[in-house]
Amino acid sequence: MALPDWSAIKALKPEPLTKLFQNDKGRVATLGADVAGIHFDWSKTHLTAEAISAFAALAGSMDLAAKRDALFAGEAVNVTEGRAAEHSAERGEGAPESVALASAYRNRMRAVIDAIEAEAFGPVRSILHVGIGGSALGPDLLVDALGRDADRYQVAIVSNVDGVALEEAMDRFDPHTTLLAIASKTFTTTETMLNAESALLWMREGGVEDPYGQVIALTAAPEKALEWGVDETRILPFSESVGGRYSLWSSIGFPAALALGWDAFEELLEGAAEMDRHFRLTPLEKNAPVLAAFADLYYTQARGCETRGVFAYDERLRLLPSYLQQLEMESNGKRVTAEGETVTWPTAPITWGGVGTDAQHAVFQLLHQGTHLVPVEFVGVIEPGDGLAEDHHRQLLLNMFAQGAALMAGKHADDPARAYPGDRPSSTLLLDRLDPRTLGALIAFYEQRTFVNAVLLGINPFDQFGVELGKQMARAADQGGMDFDASTDDLIRRAFG
Repeated sequence: MALPDWSAIKALKPEPLTKLFQNDKGRVATLGADVAGIHFDWSKTHLTAEAISAFAALAGSMDLAAKRDALFAGEAVNVTEGRAAEHSAERGEGAPESVALASAYRNRMRAVIDAIEAEAFGPVRSILHVGIGGSALGPDLLVDALGRDADRYQVAIVSNVDGVALEEAMDRFDPHTTLLAIASKTFTTTETMLNAESALLWMREGGVEDPYGQVIALTAAPEKALEWGVDETRILPFSESVGGRYSLWSSIGFPAALALGWDAFEELLEGAAEMDRHFRLTPLEKNAPVLAAFADLYYTQARGCETRGVFAYDERLRLLPSYLQQLEMESNGKRVTAEGETVTWPTAPITWGGVGTDAQHAVFQLLHQGTHLVPVEFVGVIEPGDGLAEDHHRQLLLNMFAQGAALMAGKHADDPARAYPGDRPSSTLLLDRLDPRTLGALIAFYEQRTFVNAVLLGINPFDQFGVELGKQMARAADQGGMDFDASTDDLIRRAFG
């Protein structure tokens, strides 16, 4: 397997952003794209025609086009685990047999949702969804972003094994009218299964005669759910080839499909499929996920940036930075190549961020005047999500646009404490409106961007062995008989005696 050659990227001579604009009047058009109701603007990054040419050459040497084809063909692109990564098939873009299987599973979920709506499960009024990682972050983002005005069902998504989180959710609901959705790819996830057991106990203690009759299992291991006690008709499978953090398009999206309605869920899938088609068919120089990855890699490889900030200027997207943390850092936070060789170049930067004008009064001091160079991504929506005076949304967007301009332009001052160095990069994603189609396209954009980054880095984005060691040691600590370091032993003694 070829290793990435960063020499041409590192040899690029960066010019100030303001000078790039002065020298290229068509820069905004050249470094922009419009896909599925989203406008992308990379003109305030240091990408140039020369840089894009260098990255295109790197993409050629790393076989990006062939690996993209392999991804959509359902080949075993997850080389360490020997399986495909078929989240795109869940929205209709993939190997025909995988698309057909995803459609069959989706029809099964639709049938269960139809039965719930017809009150075949009794008078359901709320959904308590327990999962962790991708089994919670994706559904939580969807429901929080799109379900604020929905009055179909109440939804609580609990991931933390901390009992406070589960109690808070259970206190809101009547156990007699609550469905318990258990989301676990393996149906063995320790935190999820403990939360599920506690939720069943809450139902029993609340007088529910048959708690298992109110359980829906969302899993790629249906036999495990059956062994656990879930009725076969209430198990909603998804494919083993769909990774957890890529699984919101599958039955893991059940609480969103139920809360938002089936039509909204289908529109979500179609928006994602539209982005998939754009990614598959558009030349590199106008391909949104590819250009975004080029910018990401320019700053990590040529400028030594270790973090990337994402700021959603829309309250409905407040969970987006958290969602992207898992997607990007669990996928590309690797130290070996896809062939198992130690990498000698940076892989994923640390993804972090916040929400709109709140973040301006918290972390933007460092972005403007700190010693770290942090590429910033702004995400906004043209159509407001509120019914208040239009000045609310106008001020929100003007602040977003002005922050990007200020990061780039800077400001000279005789007093150094009041000077802004400028030349700090940002990109902007501007949605026409926030609806299922645009949100689906937005999430798929980030997924495919993560894939492009991985290919050009020479790593496998689809395994996540790094999450296992701490969990294994926690189980060992619980069972006893394992010697830890003196500090850990002391902490365990202090907590449990």
